[in-house]
Amino acid sequence: MKHSTALVTGANKGIGKEIARLLIAAGMTVYVGSRDTERGRRAVEELGGDARLVRLDVTDSACIAEAAGTVSTLDVLVNNAGISDSFAEAPDSGAEEFRRVHETNVFGVLEVTNALLPALRRSAHPRVVNVSSGTGSLTWSTNTNPQFATGGGGAAAYRASKAALNALTVLHAQSLSGEGFKVNALAPGLRATELNDRAASDGGDPAEAAEQAVRLALLDDDGPSGEFFSWDGTTVPW
Repeated sequence: MKHSTALVTGANKGIGKEIARLLIAAGMTVYVGSRDTERGRRAVEELGGDARLVRLDVTDSACIAEAAGTVSTLDVLVNNAGISDSFAEAPDSGAEEFRRVHETNVFGVLEVTNALLPALRRSAHPRVVNVSSGTGSLTWSTNTNPQFATGGGGAAAYRASKAALNALTVLHAQSLSGEGFKVNALAPGLRATELNDRAASDGGDPAEAAEQAVRLALLDDDGPSGEFFSWDGTTVPW
């Protein structure tokens, strides 16, 4: 098997938990990243198979370093943990909200990925999947968005963070291309998760998005890198 070990951040619930479930079903050892130890422990019990709890708060440098120290070799990293704050438009947003959202959605992904690079470099087929959002597509934000009726500049902090995450995806893909890495981003669509009230009430099945994340996690060596995909497998414009 090309891929045997994975780590999924924010894997105690929502899309992350479904990604972990599918990777375990594929026969992999999966480190279930969870900021809350008790919720993570319950998720590991529910997932079964070779699920292993790793406490991981992506906004805590010491916690990230400790988590990275528990993983010697890693084939797949799924950066799923993310937050959404208000639906405020940019003129009504404060810098503190932007900082808080970017801390998890961008800086956390950067720090976790870089901390796990030594483990990923020990894999013959390293894969990184960043769970982004269709609202982070600048093309879709200025044209028709097939996933969301954005209705203007709402959720500015969240959308800006996902646009920045998309840029980070491309930059990591470019820098690591000579080492066999495949680094891609996923737009999961609106899912019934705890991301925000709208997602909780109007979202679709998280498992549907997880399927595409797993496809990207298990790409063959001739697969794409530095690209942005929708949950249905189609390409999303940056």
